[in-house]
Amino acid sequence: MLLRLDDEARQVSLGECLGRALEGRGLVYLEGELGAGKTTLARGVLRAYGHRGAVKSPTYTLVEPYELEGVRVHHFDLYRLGDPEELEFIGGRDLLGEDVLCLVEWPGRGEGWLPEPDLRIALSLAEVGREARLEAFTARGEQLLARLAAMPELAASLRKEPDDARGGDTAP
Repeated sequence: MLLRLDDEARQVSLGECLGRALEGRGLVYLEGELGAGKTTLARGVLRAYGHRGAVKSPTYTLVEPYELEGVRVHHFDLYRLGDPEELEFIGGRDLLGEDVLCLVEWPGRGEGWLPEPDLRIALSLAEVGREARLEAFTARGEQLLARLAAMPELAASLRKEPDDARGGDTAP
């Protein structure tokens, strides 16, 4: 699934939709260069569960836990991770439970240690705003994509895939 995110409000809206679709559990990788909007998307997810405060990327602490309306969210930022084994030392296995939602920025730094995600979201700069490419890796991830595709608030952002016969035109 490819989405056009013209501004920060659309990124936050995608995050809120994602949060509702995830229903408070799952593993989501957030990928993209510095400034691509990973933390902005995480802010939207957290808003879906009632968080209204600031959301900063936990670059130095590696993980920021949130307890919101009966939902536990662990927001990881692995940018400064020296070795994937460091995740073991911070109790990473306990943090990646079935009953928790984990958002992982810079998952490539934890490669070989992190489990396969339900969903991978690759954010990139576009002519205007950002683009988000969502890819499922599990059956749960496929269900998430179907739920997202059915959300009317995302309809205006859906784009045709580049290999589509229409050549990447915006979906009607």
